[in-house]
Order: sequence, then structure tokens, then C-alpha cells
Amino acid sequence: MKFESILSEINGFGKFQIMIVLIQCVSRITLPAHFLLNIFIAAMPSHHCAIDDWFKEDVPRNLTLAQKLIVSIPAEADGTPSCCVMYSEPQFNLLFNSSNTTDLRTKPCQNGWAFDNSTFKSTLVTEWDLVCKNKGMSKATATIFFIGVMIGAPVFGVLSDRFGRKPLLMVSYLLTILFSVISALSNSYVMFMVMRFLTGFTITGISIISIVLSVEWFDVEHRTFAGIIVSLDWTIGNLLLSGVAWLVNDWRWLIIAVTSPLVLSVILWWWLPESARWLIANGKAEEACVCLRRCAEMNKCKADFTPETLANAVTADRKYTVVDLLRTPNIRKLAICTGIVWFGVAFTYYGISLNVTGFGLNIYLTQFIYAFIEMPGKIGVYYFLNKIGRRPGQVWTLLLTGVCLIVNMFVPLGMWVFRTVVGVLGKGLSEASFTIMFLYTTELYPTVVRQNGIGYTSFIARMGVAIAPLIILLEDVWKLLPDVVFCSVAIVAGLVACLLPETRDVCLPEFIEDIEETRLAQQSELSSTPDLTRSLGAQPNGGIHTGMLQQ
Repeated sequence: MKFESILSEINGFGKFQIMIVLIQCVSRITLPAHFLLNIFIAAMPSHHCAIDDWFKEDVPRNLTLAQKLIVSIPAEADGTPSCCVMYSEPQFNLLFNSSNTTDLRTKPCQNGWAFDNSTFKSTLVTEWDLVCKNKGMSKATATIFFIGVMIGAPVFGVLSDRFGRKPLLMVSYLLTILFSVISALSNSYVMFMVMRFLTGFTITGISIISIVLSVEWFDVEHRTFAGIIVSLDWTIGNLLLSGVAWLVNDWRWLIIAVTSPLVLSVILWWWLPESARWLIANGKAEEACVCLRRCAEMNKCKADFTPETLANAVTADRKYTVVDLLRTPNIRKLAICTGIVWFGVAFTYYGISLNVTGFGLNIYLTQFIYAFIEMPGKIGVYYFLNKIGRRPGQVWTLLLTGVCLIVNMFVPLGMWVFRTVVGVLGKGLSEASFTIMFLYTTELYPTVVRQNGIGYTSFIARMGVAIAPLIILLEDVWKLLPDVVFCSVAIVAGLVACLLPETRDVCLPEFIEDIEETRLAQQSELSSTPDLTRSLGAQPNGGIHTGMLQQ
């Protein structure tokens, strides 16, 4: 008896599966809040050199602030005060004659900076003066977080394949709470960077384990629904982030606020089941039987199986590691292609998401619009995946994201309405590609290395994410250079996605051997039994999915 048959008998889409999704929704809404937190905690308010000390004794003393700025700080081309330099001494003559300022001597800010706190009460930038020559340090806070995520992904992937999905999820909950709270209490930039690295390292467990644990409990017919409904947690969290950030505009309290749902997740964890598919594959038939009977009871179905029958379903003969992703040809090709596509998906998505300025809108409103567009996009993705398939969806969302980036490169800044529409469309498409790829990757890798595969691809993806904030700094070299890089990567990743097999309506593979059978042998078997083509995992174009598993 195969696991898919067991799952069909006890209803692979019932109250039990909905319970799993709802329990994990609480923790998953914290993911976008932390992953996109830098938009708000590292925001750079308008600023100029602090000049108050200059006017304590000097005359005239009745100067307005505008007049003080005129005599103290050079003006930029748009008329705003310069951010990083000031005159060597007050130029009172500019109050009467401001025609020639090019010959006046300037110097870097001497007494710190004055920040506009009308939007943000405090940010990392205002806390540690991360401006001018230290500008890159604010972007580095995002990079260090994603380096933590990048390193944590394979670690949690290996450990959850070895020790189970559920226990590693609790580890991720507890450590994320601990390191987030400590980061909010940081009294130095270095301490904050270390804590953000550790937060990224631990929170990645929630990201990669929750999606796998959910999908492994759904049957073939509803696997697409599982992938999409779980990804909606990200959209909900994204919407909440814009609202919470608007209400809590102090960076320390904002970190605490977005982490707080994990306290509830720790409580709800006790009702969360372990993956029965993982338990069976690792020879824990009795524990799997308990979970499956619980599922059958909640779904009001008859459980017609025993630990002995489960033991014969899918039991691994050894422990698998991430090295197994490179041992044999087909899975090695799969690892290379999914790695490239994941890099492109994550690199492009965060390149767009972390750059919410330049559209002429309030930062909170722009973030809300960016988040809101994900909802209809994911609903559209659900119907597209069911009718057309994973591979064409992945290819076209990436290619069209690249097209949107190219279009905005040639639209003048003054046409902010059109730029916003195109930017939001590109954001929606990049989010759609992210949603598809999470489900797609889960379906491509066998159960025995699924979490290893997700961990590996997440590692590659977070490598792209870690680089994305630094690419934005290239605008100082050429304003359009970041967009050129982002759209090029999106298009290349879309083309590489053409090499991946289709997985629509195909059973999840259990072992590496399931995807290493030669295509010629599969085609030979199918030609003799054409009526079984669909059940054996035929692709719509006549090819065979390499992740085929017998029913």
C-alpha cells in the first residue's frame, strides 16, 4: 500500500489538513514582517548636518530655521539642503546675495546630523548615524540577516530530515523569539548585527519546514491548493507589516511587535502533527499510525490500516544527506536548475520589495499596495497552476517580471502614476513566481531528501536575497544599473526554468530512485499501458515527469 493511497482513504483534504494550515498561519505571518523589516527599521529619513551649535552665540540670533540652513549648508539641485557637507563657516552674506555659492569652502558634517522625525520616531539610521560614508551600513543590516537565513536553510533542512519536521519547528520558534528580543535591546551596531544574523538563521526553520509539513499532508488533487493557501500567509503578514509599522514607528518596539505572534505559535505547536509521510519513510510506522488515525477521526473516515501495512509503504533503507543531491545524474541536474531559478526568484523579488521609494507615494502606502497586489495574483496563480501547470507558470512570471523592470527603466520619474502601476505589476508577478517555486520545489524533490532539497534551494535563494540590498547601492554608479541587473537575472532564471519537469497531477516522489529511472524505460512501459499514462505521471506534452511514483 502506497502512502498516496492511504491518504486518499482518510481524506487528504479535510478538517485535519485545514487545522494544520491554520496553526502554522500564526507563525508564517511573522516571516514577511522579518524578511522585509529593513524597509522600516533601516529607513533613511531626510537629514542634514546638525548646525545648532553654530548659532548659540553668533548674531543675528533671530534667524529662522530656513535662514540658518541657507547660511550653513549648500543646497542640492532640487533646492534641499545637502546631506553630507556644510560650509566651513556661516555665510551670512547669502541672506542677501545667493547667486554664487560654488566657490565657498565646505567640510563634512562636524556635529552629527539632524533628522526629519515626522515619519519615523527612530530607525537604525538615526540611532547610529548610518548616513553619508556610513550609508552602506544600513543596507548591510538586511544583508547580514539574509546571510543568517542562507546558512540556516541547509542546517534546518538537514536536521528536519534527520529528526523530523515538528521538533525543529519548535526549536525555530523559541530561538527566533530569543534572538529577536535581544536584537531589539541592542546597545551597539555590532550587537544588533550579530543578533539579526542569528534571527535570520533560526527563522528560516519556520520558512522551509512549514511549507513542507503542510504539503506532505495533502493529497495529489489538493496539493496546489495547499501550496497557494500556505503562501497567502505571507501576503497577510505583508499587509499587517505596513499597518503595524505605521502604528509602531520606533524600530525597537517594531521588532518586538512583529515577533510577538510566535508566542502563540509555541502554544499551538502542541496540536500540530508530525508528517506521517516522514515518519513512514524513517521507519516510525507506529507513530505514523497514530497521526493517520487522528487524521481519519477528524475527517470522519475509516482508518483501514495497521503499523504493519504502513511499514511496507515507503521505508528508507538509510539516512540521506544533502550530498545525495549530487550523487546521481537526474537529481544533480534538478539541484542545479532549481538552484539557479531560486536565486533569480528571490533576488528579483527582494530587489523590488526592498526598494519601495521612487514612486511618489508614502512608504507605508507603497508597501500596502505592494502587499495587496499579491492577493489577486496568488488567486490567479492557483487557477493557472491547476489548468496549465507549474513549469509554464514559473517561466512566464519570471520573464514578465523582467519586462516590467525594463519598462520602468525608460519611464520618466515625473510619470509616477504609470511607474507605480508597472512597479506594482512587476511586484505581483515576482511574488507569483515565488509562490509557484515554493510549491514546485516541494513536488520535485523526493520525501527522503525533500527537506534537504528545500534547505539547499533556500540557501541559494537567500544568497540572492543577501546580495539584493547591496545591488541597490549601485545606483550611485549609474541610476539604472540596479534595474538592469535585476531584470537580467529574472530573464535568465525564467529561461532555466524551461529545463524543469512538469509536476501537475503527479504523485510526490518518495526516493531518489524514483527520479533516476531512465526516460527511455519509462516511455517503453507507458507505450505498453497507455491507459495508465496519467496515473504514472505523464507530462501534458507526452514526456514523463522524472519524479514519478507508482500509485
